[in-house]
Amino acid sequence: MKNAPTILPADPNDPEDFDASPEALDRGQKARLVRTARTRLGLSQAEFARRFHVPLGTLRDWEQARTTAPDFAIAYVRVIMRDPDMVAAAVA
Repeated sequence: MKNAPTILPADPNDPEDFDASPEALDRGQKARLVRTARTRLGLSQAEFARRFHVPLGTLRDWEQARTTAPDFAIAYVRVIMRDPDMVAAAVA
């Protein structure tokens, strides 16, 4: 029998808090990583998307946690964070 997914319950003292599933937490952490990579480079979403050949709408969805960035995309973002100029040259 499968275990039910664990839910992180909302803080009862915070009226704006809400329950979060493990999937939602994962999506949020990945969104933060993507947004952090872009902002550390000082790029707008459009500039980042253009420079690293990521569809702009996809980047927005990932950053706003509307969709979860797949593992390969997270790996790509981590490589971008390490050496953005090399990646930009490689995909140019």
